[in-house]
Amino acid sequence: MSLPRPLVRLAVLLLAALTALVAATAGAGAAAAHVTVSSADATAGGYGKFTFRVPNESDTASTVALRIQIPEEAAMGSLRAQPVPGWTVTTSTSELAEPIEVHGREISSYVSLVEYRATDGGIAPGQFQEFALSGGPLPDAEELSFPAVQSYSDGSEAAWIEPTVAGQAEPERPAPVLSLTAAAGGDAAQATTAPVTEAAADDGHASEHGSDPGAIALFVAILALLVGLAGVVLGVRASRRTVSS
Repeated sequence: MSLPRPLVRLAVLLLAALTALVAATAGAGAAAAHVTVSSADATAGGYGKFTFRVPNESDTASTVALRIQIPEEAAMGSLRAQPVPGWTVTTSTSELAEPIEVHGREISSYVSLVEYRATDGGIAPGQFQEFALSGGPLPDAEELSFPAVQSYSDGSEAAWIEPTVAGQAEPERPAPVLSLTAAAGGDAAQATTAPVTEAAADDGHASEHGSDPGAIALFVAILALLVGLAGVVLGVRASRRTVSS
């Protein structure tokens, strides 16, 4: 005995919606698990504030340290770390193979490592923390990679150091990549004088109102399911009227 056509259509729509839901959930979880870096004002050749978002992947251990490497190709004449309550921050410098010129002054060394360490529990399971740096002038590039190592209270580490290659699948532990906007007239000067607190407020505003691709996919799947259900109901009613007549 075959199923009525409206029920077959309903089953197909339910399967499609569930598939989209699973894909959206899996994609959102994978993206959220990465250590990432973003900025609202970082420009090529200018200054900016860039924020590292660090989620805790472990179900049993807390994140107690974060080491951020600044490669030589991302060297800046000035780099400062924003204090985070419950964390200490230290910086290390390295010599440049080739000195760089910053505002007419030759720079032969730069901040090459920033390390945050928890003093009060760290990032518990199910939580995340943000760590901000401010500096420049940034290199004249489209993007910069900042390898990072996340340490846990159980002694394990997650090394976010793998390069992301265009046209290839994303690696399991990609290094955080900062996208830079093209320089415009007056941007660099404005960035040097903008207070850190203002930049922080802008970052929080952007995060609060940013779009979530996983949520959008979920919404589309639910909308498709509701439309399909409405079609099934109308089809069943039409079939009943046909049979009655």
